[in-house]
Amino acid sequence: MFQDKYVFAQLVSFLNRSKFNRIVSKYKGDKYVKHFSCWNQLLVLMFGQLSNRESLRSLIVALDAHYSKCYHLGMGKNVSRSSLARANQDRDYHIFEEYAYYLVNQAREKKAVSIFNLGGNVYAFDSTTIDLCLSVFWWAKFRRNKGGIKIHTLYDVETQIPTFF
Repeated sequence: MFQDKYVFAQLVSFLNRSKFNRIVSKYKGDKYVKHFSCWNQLLVLMFGQLSNRESLRSLIVALDAHYSKCYHLGMGKNVSRSSLARANQDRDYHIFEEYAYYLVNQAREKKAVSIFNLGGNVYAFDSTTIDLCLSVFWWAKFRRNKGGIKIHTLYDVETQIPTFF
């Protein structure tokens, strides 16, 4: 019988759930929610990202394949595609954005070293354009026949962690 925690559960144990709960209560994310909470949504989306899922359908198929392990992964009950899609549509994205910036700041504090000794932070700024197909991403039009999005990233050179996206 397997005795240790799964790798995903070990990763989740590093997350500060009380901070996440304060952010959720700030934005009233779990108001009128009975089963699929914001925490469960975060874990499901993390699982999808770490298992390289490209759609909700493939994410739900993967979760169904691990149905017996969902409780031990920290997700509780299994989730349906419609519940996840509704949660992604209706819940305020600021909950996850604020928590992501909190995690980035935690990582920066743990990784901080003094390379340049300039008395402040040293940043590098990157502006990247990602080309997109206009027939699929019609909203990303920036030229007549070309689509794309621009991503701006502020990169802390000392900690080697992006600080702003």
